[in-house]
Amino acid sequence: MTWRMHDAGPTTPEPRPGQPDAPTRPVPGLPQGEPGAPEDPVQSRRGRHAAPDPLPPMDGPMPGGGPSPAETTLPLALGWPTAPTRPAAPIAAAPPPAVPGTAGTPPDWRRVPGPGTEPPRDLEPRYPGPGYRRPAPPGGPGAPTPGTSRTPAADRTPAAGLGTGQRSSLVRSGAGMAAGTLVSRVTGFLRTFVFVAALGTGPLANAYNNSNTLPNTVYYLMLGGIFTSVVVPLLVKAAQRDPDRGEAYAQRIFTLGVVALAAVTLAATLAAAPLVDLYAAAIKGTEHDLMVVWAYFFIPQIFFYGMSALIGAILNTRGRFAAPMWTPVINNIVVITVGGLYVAMAGLDKNPSTIPADGIQLLGIGTTLGVVAQTVALFPSLRGAGFRWRPTLAFRPGDLAEMGLMAGWMSGYVVTQWAANLVVQNVANAASNHAERDGYSVYSYAWQLFQLPYAIIGISVITALLPRMSGHAAARRYSLVRDDFSAGIRLSSVIVVPAAIYLAVLGPAIGQFVFSYGSSGISGGISIGVVFGLFSLGLMPYMITQLQLRVFYSFQDSRTAALVGLLIMCVSIAGDLIALDVLPARSVVAGLAVAYGVSNLIGAVAGWALLLRRVGSLDGWNVARSLTRMHLATVPGLIFLLLVMLLAGRMLHNPGRGYGLAVTVVGGGGAVALYALCTRSLRVAEAGFLVKTLTTKFGRRRGRH
Repeated sequence: MTWRMHDAGPTTPEPRPGQPDAPTRPVPGLPQGEPGAPEDPVQSRRGRHAAPDPLPPMDGPMPGGGPSPAETTLPLALGWPTAPTRPAAPIAAAPPPAVPGTAGTPPDWRRVPGPGTEPPRDLEPRYPGPGYRRPAPPGGPGAPTPGTSRTPAADRTPAAGLGTGQRSSLVRSGAGMAAGTLVSRVTGFLRTFVFVAALGTGPLANAYNNSNTLPNTVYYLMLGGIFTSVVVPLLVKAAQRDPDRGEAYAQRIFTLGVVALAAVTLAATLAAAPLVDLYAAAIKGTEHDLMVVWAYFFIPQIFFYGMSALIGAILNTRGRFAAPMWTPVINNIVVITVGGLYVAMAGLDKNPSTIPADGIQLLGIGTTLGVVAQTVALFPSLRGAGFRWRPTLAFRPGDLAEMGLMAGWMSGYVVTQWAANLVVQNVANAASNHAERDGYSVYSYAWQLFQLPYAIIGISVITALLPRMSGHAAARRYSLVRDDFSAGIRLSSVIVVPAAIYLAVLGPAIGQFVFSYGSSGISGGISIGVVFGLFSLGLMPYMITQLQLRVFYSFQDSRTAALVGLLIMCVSIAGDLIALDVLPARSVVAGLAVAYGVSNLIGAVAGWALLLRRVGSLDGWNVARSLTRMHLATVPGLIFLLLVMLLAGRMLHNPGRGYGLAVTVVGGGGAVALYALCTRSLRVAEAGFLVKTLTTKFGRRRGRH
C-alpha cells in the first residue's frame, strides 16, 4: 500500500505561461486521481528552496481520503490491520487522444518522437509509479472485467509488481514479524545471561568472543539489514521491469550470492590463524592457541549468516517478513542449551589452561550448529513463497554490472565497519593485559544488550519500509520516500528515546541485578552495566544512521552509504586511540562505547545533509517537534528514577543484587509508566497511535474468544 501524492507543492507540474490548467489524461491501469506522470527531478530540485509539500499528520484524514503514514507504516511493522480506505470510483474509459496544444493534452507530458501530431494511444510514463501496471492483453491476466472497479488498496504494495497473494501475505506476516523480533530479543538476552554466567568476563570469555568476532561481525551487519538493503531494491526494480516479475533475476542474484559466500567463507577459514593474529595481536600463550582452535569452528558461520540474509531479501520482496524474525529464536535456543551443557560438564570459573577438551569442542560445534539451524529453518518459508532455487550461470552483462556496482560499494561499507571493529578489539585486548576482567568480552556483552531496544521496534519498522521506499525511489516519487523516512524515525523513536535515556542511568543497576552470577561476579556485572549504559546514550544517532542508510540503498546508492561508513570509521578509530592513550586500563572499554556513540552522531548529521541534497526535504520540522515532545516526556520519569536510586542507595547495600533489583524494577518500571502518561498529556501522536493500535488489536483478540 502506498500513499496518495500530495495535491500541492513542487511535485505538481507547472502549466506553461498563458496556458490554462488542463486536466491530466487518464492513464490505463491507474486509479483516477493519482497522476500517472512521474515526478520531475528537475522540478524536485527547484522545489528544494521553495515551500515544501504540506506533510500529512501522523494520524487523521489525508488529502483525497488516503491513509496516513502511521496507518500504513506501523501496522505493517507491528502486524495490525490498517484502517479501511475509501473505495475508489470505477475507472472510466480513457478518452480519445487529444491533439497537441488542445486543452486535453497535459501541459508537461513528454511526447514520444514519431510521425504525426497525435500522441500514441497507449502512452506510458517513462518512470511508472508504484501503482502503475502495464495494460494487459484483452482477456489476459490482470485485465479488468467490464463493470468492475479497482480500488487504490488493490494496487498499492510495498514492492510494486507483487501479486495479490503476496500483498495479503504482507499483512498476515506483520504480526509474526513483531512477535518474532520480540521473542528473538528475549531469547538473545537469555543467551547473553547464560554465557556471562558460564564464561565470565575474564581470559576464557575473551578467547571465546574474540574467536567468534569475524562471523558475528557479518551477523550484525546482516541483522541490521545491510546485505538485504542492497538486494531488495534490485529485486524490486526487476519485479517492476521484467515480464516475469523478476523471477529469473532473483535466480541469478541468488546463485551469485551463494557462490560469493562460499568463496569468502573458504578463504577466511583457511586464514583462521592469521585472522586471529590480526584481531588479537596483544594476546599470547594458551589464550591465543585456544582462539585459533575456536576460529576454525566459528568462521564457517559466515556462509550461513549470509544465506539467511539472502533468503530474507527474497522473502521480503515477496511480502513475507515473519520467518527471518523468528529463526534467530532457534539459534538462541540451541546456544542456550549448549551453554547449560557446558556448565554441567566443565563447571564454572575456568580459564584457557583449565577448560577440558570436551568443553572446547562442545562450545565450538554447538555455537555453529545454532547458526546452521537458523538458516535451514528459512527454507520452508522460501518454498512457501513460491521460490525454487535453480542454480544458473546465465548472467547478463547488465545484471553483473548492476550487481557489481552495488555489491562493490556494499563491500566498502562492510570493510569500514570491519576495520573499526578490528581497532576496537585490539584496543580492548591491549587494555585486558592490565585489567583482564575489563577487556573485549565486556564490550561484546554490552554491545549485544545495546541492540535490544533498537531491534524491538526499529528493525521491524525499517524492514516494512525498505520495499516501500525502494518502489517509490524507482518511480521517482521522492516526496513519498521522504514521508516514509519521517514516519520511520518518529515511530521508532517512541521506544528508542526513553530507552536511550533510562538505560543510560539504569545500566550499572541492571548489571548488578542480571549479570553478577556464576563466573562473572558483582564486579563483572557492574563492568557490563556501565559500558551498556554508555552505549545506550548513542541509541538515537545509531537508529537514525541505520534508517538513513536504508534510504540510500532504496535509491540504489550504496556509494554514499559507504562514504558515510568511512566517516563513522575514521571518527570511531580516532576516539578509540584517544581512549587507549588517555584513560586507565579499567576504563578503556567504557571509552570505546563513548567513541562509538560520537561516531554515529557525526555520521547521522552527515547522512542528513546528504539526504537533504538528494530528496530536497526530510520533514525536519515534524521530526524535531515529535522528538522534542518525546524527550520532554522522559523528564518526570528520569527524576523519579534518580530519586529511587538515591533512596535505594541509602537503604540497601550498593553494589549488590538487592540494590540492582530495586532500582531496575521500581525505578525503571515507574519511569516507563510516567513516560507513557506524559506522552498522553503532551499529545505525542506517535505514542497515541501505538497505544490505540495495541488496544484495538488485543481487543479484537479478546472478542474472538
